[in-house]
Amino acid sequence: MTFSKSALAGVCILGLALIAAAGEDNAKKIVGKWEVTKAKGAPEGATVEFTKEGKMKIRFKVGDKNLEIDGTYKVEKEKLSVTLSFEGKTKSDSSTIKKLTDKELHLEDEKGVTEEYKRAK
Repeated sequence: MTFSKSALAGVCILGLALIAAAGEDNAKKIVGKWEVTKAKGAPEGATVEFTKEGKMKIRFKVGDKNLEIDGTYKVEKEKLSVTLSFEGKTKSDSSTIKKLTDKELHLEDEKGVTEEYKRAK
Protein backbone atom coordinates (compact mmCIF):
# COMPACT_ATOMS: atom_id res chain seq x y z
CA MET A 1 0.00 0.00 0.00
CA THR A 2 2.89 2.40 0.66
CA PHE A 3 4.07 1.97 -2.92
CA SER A 4 0.67 3.17 -4.18
CA LYS A 5 0.80 6.27 -1.98
CA SER A 6 4.34 7.02 -3.14
CA ALA A 7 3.37 6.52 -6.77
CA LEU A 8 0.32 8.78 -6.37
CA ALA A 9 2.45 11.46 -4.70
CA GLY A 10 4.97 11.23 -7.55
CA VAL A 11 2.23 11.62 -10.19
CA CYS A 12 0.80 14.63 -8.35
CA ILE A 13 4.22 16.30 -8.14
CA LEU A 14 4.84 15.62 -11.84
CA GLY A 15 1.43 17.09 -12.72
CA LEU A 16 2.11 20.25 -10.72
CA ALA A 17 5.52 20.61 -12.35
CA LEU A 18 3.95 20.34 -15.81
CA ILE A 19 1.32 22.96 -14.95
CA ALA A 20 4.02 25.32 -13.65
CA ALA A 21 6.09 24.74 -16.80
CA ALA A 22 3.06 25.56 -18.98
CA GLY A 23 2.66 28.88 -17.14
CA GLU A 24 6.33 29.73 -17.61
CA ASP A 25 6.04 28.71 -21.25
CA ASN A 26 3.14 31.17 -21.74
CA ALA A 27 5.20 33.96 -20.18
CA LYS A 28 8.01 33.26 -22.65
CA LYS A 29 5.80 32.70 -25.70
CA ILE A 30 3.84 35.93 -25.31
CA VAL A 31 6.95 38.11 -25.63
CA GLY A 32 7.01 39.91 -28.97
CA LYS A 33 4.80 41.98 -31.22
CA TRP A 34 1.23 40.88 -32.01
CA GLU A 35 -1.23 42.27 -34.56
CA VAL A 36 -4.95 42.35 -33.79
CA THR A 37 -6.94 40.13 -36.18
CA LYS A 38 -10.25 40.07 -34.29
CA ALA A 39 -11.25 42.37 -31.44
CA LYS A 40 -14.41 44.36 -30.88
CA GLY A 41 -13.71 48.05 -31.49
CA ALA A 42 -10.00 47.64 -32.28
CA PRO A 43 -8.78 49.66 -35.26
CA GLU A 44 -7.31 47.73 -38.19
CA GLY A 45 -3.55 47.32 -37.90
CA ALA A 46 -3.45 47.80 -34.12
CA THR A 47 -0.50 46.05 -32.45
CA VAL A 48 0.44 45.00 -28.94
CA GLU A 49 4.06 44.46 -27.97
CA PHE A 50 5.02 42.49 -24.84
CA THR A 51 8.61 42.75 -23.57
CA LYS A 52 10.42 40.20 -21.42
CA GLU A 53 10.67 42.88 -18.70
CA GLY A 54 6.87 42.85 -18.20
CA LYS A 55 6.15 46.03 -20.14
CA MET A 56 3.73 46.41 -23.01
CA LYS A 57 2.89 48.98 -25.64
CA ILE A 58 -0.30 49.21 -27.70
CA ARG A 59 -0.02 51.09 -30.99
CA PHE A 60 -2.85 52.06 -33.31
CA LYS A 61 -3.92 54.76 -35.72
CA VAL A 62 -7.05 56.91 -35.44
CA GLY A 63 -7.54 59.09 -38.48
CA ASP A 64 -4.12 60.55 -39.20
CA LYS A 65 -2.90 60.26 -35.58
CA ASN A 66 -0.64 57.47 -34.34
CA LEU A 67 -1.43 56.66 -30.71
CA GLU A 68 0.51 54.64 -28.14
CA ILE A 69 -0.65 53.30 -24.78
CA ASP A 70 1.97 52.09 -22.32
CA GLY A 71 1.43 49.49 -19.66
CA THR A 72 2.66 46.50 -17.75
CA TYR A 73 1.61 42.87 -17.82
CA LYS A 74 2.02 39.65 -15.91
CA VAL A 75 1.36 36.06 -17.00
CA GLU A 76 0.42 33.52 -14.35
CA LYS A 77 -0.37 30.11 -15.84
CA GLU A 78 -3.34 30.86 -18.14
CA LYS A 79 -4.05 34.38 -16.82
CA LEU A 80 -2.85 37.60 -18.42
CA SER A 81 -3.15 40.66 -16.17
CA VAL A 82 -2.52 44.09 -17.65
CA THR A 83 -2.37 47.64 -16.32
CA LEU A 84 -2.56 50.41 -18.91
CA SER A 85 -1.89 54.15 -18.57
CA PHE A 86 -3.32 56.66 -21.03
CA GLU A 87 -3.94 60.40 -20.67
CA GLY A 88 -3.34 60.32 -16.93
CA LYS A 89 -5.74 57.44 -16.28
CA THR A 90 -4.85 53.90 -15.27
CA LYS A 91 -6.93 50.79 -15.98
CA SER A 92 -6.30 47.20 -14.93
CA ASP A 93 -7.85 44.14 -16.53
CA SER A 94 -7.29 40.42 -16.86
CA SER A 95 -7.96 37.82 -19.53
CA THR A 96 -7.61 34.08 -19.93
CA ILE A 97 -5.13 32.80 -22.49
CA LYS A 98 -7.21 30.38 -24.57
CA LYS A 99 -4.56 29.72 -27.22
CA LEU A 100 -0.92 30.71 -27.44
CA THR A 101 1.36 29.36 -30.15
CA ASP A 102 4.33 30.81 -31.97
CA LYS A 103 1.89 32.42 -34.44
CA GLU A 104 -1.46 32.91 -32.64
CA LEU A 105 -2.75 34.42 -29.41
CA HIS A 106 -6.40 34.13 -28.35
CA LEU A 107 -7.63 35.87 -25.20
CA GLU A 108 -10.99 35.83 -23.44
CA ASP A 109 -11.95 38.58 -21.01
CA GLU A 110 -14.04 38.22 -17.86
CA LYS A 111 -17.23 38.88 -19.87
CA GLY A 112 -16.48 36.09 -22.36
CA VAL A 113 -15.42 38.44 -25.20
CA THR A 114 -12.58 37.01 -27.29
CA GLU A 115 -9.71 38.77 -29.01
CA GLU A 116 -7.41 37.18 -31.55
CA TYR A 117 -3.89 38.18 -32.57
CA LYS A 118 -1.26 36.97 -35.00
CA ARG A 119 2.46 37.35 -34.48
CA ALA A 120 3.60 40.49 -36.32
CA LYS A 121 6.52 40.26 -38.73
